[in-house]
Amino acid sequence: MPRPDRPGAHPNGDRDRAAPFHREAAEPARLPEARTGISRRRRSYVRTGSTAEIPKGSIMTTFLLVPGLFMGGWAWDAVAAELSARGHRAIALTLPGLGERAGEDAAAIGLAAHTDAVSEALAAQDTGVVLVAHSYGSFPALAAADRQPEKVERVVFVDTGFPESGEAVTTSMPHLAEMAEDHVIPVPPGIDAVHGVPDDELARHRRLATPHPFRTVTEPIELTGNWRTIPTTGVFCLANGLSLEVARFLHGTGAPQYAKLAEPGVTYFELNTGHYPMLSTPHELTDALVRASAGEGLDLWGKEVGS
Repeated sequence: MPRPDRPGAHPNGDRDRAAPFHREAAEPARLPEARTGISRRRRSYVRTGSTAEIPKGSIMTTFLLVPGLFMGGWAWDAVAAELSARGHRAIALTLPGLGERAGEDAAAIGLAAHTDAVSEALAAQDTGVVLVAHSYGSFPALAAADRQPEKVERVVFVDTGFPESGEAVTTSMPHLAEMAEDHVIPVPPGIDAVHGVPDDELARHRRLATPHPFRTVTEPIELTGNWRTIPTTGVFCLANGLSLEVARFLHGTGAPQYAKLAEPGVTYFELNTGHYPMLSTPHELTDALVRASAGEGLDLWGKEVGS
């Protein structure tokens, strides 16, 4: 779901989706240690670097959470804990070269490696998942869903949209190329106040954010179109400029790539926050994800569906 460029947006903001609304060889497969987080209600979720054995049991829905630029699985801690407390399984993914994996060779990490990490996590699940992608995460998440559409029950795009095949992140965010140093994009100085992130979460972001492997934003995504059979949900963060109004405008252009915006099974939510709802409004985002998993939300015209 593309949108107009907004000068001055944060590098991990929705400026990375100016054209589509939204947004090397694979490294050897390995099984990193899974880190377990505990919710306030003492239920656990799994945070993993690439693939991990997830305990099997009776759960409602499995959510695979893919972060955006500069962030690891830690960005989803509050959302994952609340999903788990509600009886769901939440897998917060850390992509290669980020978060606790920041020591890996950034020069060797491209979009293919990030796509492989999401694909491995999908393949490890016995049932279909709700695949949640924030910002940049739409690129590796969508590429992985395109490979294995049978493993994905729904794709949820958090304050982003879907890239077209052949597009790179730098197609609509060329300024990222100017920021690159030594095969990475350095972490920006901070998150603008417009995004509504509380002070404690701002401090946490400054402490945990890591430089982003540069090749992941220059390599084009390769899609067959298989992903278009998957139901989707868009979560728009109004303070960052995305909204149903923008989506309706794009659909109204008649461009073929926007036809999906009005298809049955496509739903939307609007949150009154900025580009980082997992940090600013995790409870509201969790509500949207749970409702999205049930096929609920608004259609393109703002009518409640699935309730």
